[in-house]
Amino acid sequence: MILQTVLELTRETGFESVNARSIAGRLRCSTRPIFTCYQNMEELKNEFLTFAYGYYERYVSRYGGGEPVPPCLVLPLSYIQFAQEEPHLFKLLFISDMALDMTEAKDFYREPGNLEKARRFSELTGVEAERAKAIFLDLFLYSHGIAVLTATEKLLFDRKTAEKLTADLLRALIRQADPGWDLPA
Repeated sequence: MILQTVLELTRETGFESVNARSIAGRLRCSTRPIFTCYQNMEELKNEFLTFAYGYYERYVSRYGGGEPVPPCLVLPLSYIQFAQEEPHLFKLLFISDMALDMTEAKDFYREPGNLEKARRFSELTGVEAERAKAIFLDLFLYSHGIAVLTATEKLLFDRKTAEKLTADLLRALIRQADPGWDLPA
């Protein structure tokens, strides 16, 4: 209940406004139950980040909602759409508390799960593994830029425009090595 309440408060006003009193107020209780479950707000925040990332992963798995989306574009497009629909959560997960430890772009693949995502991307696009890793990273950096601009309300694309821009970039990147390539259905 506590984590769900923190999720609701974060979605509404941003995590920076979440504290023991705001949680207790929403739950209509004292702060005691919160500090019975968590030693402090830092412990709660750490557990909440995992909970919120699970929420994001469920969002990605449902992305598309019946509209056909090329499988190789689901990750970047859902990321951009999440930034638009859930700006406070996006900012928490992917701007202020993003756990990327990157000094150079290639460090992207030290992060858990990114190599597996690139491998899957290679399978979906039919691009050789090393080339797919480079393209997947470029696609992430591009999508992250659009998503940050979207979450901070500096830019707003409708879904079709975001899909066209992302698909055009992907085609251009892959066609450098394979001029006849097109998006798989």
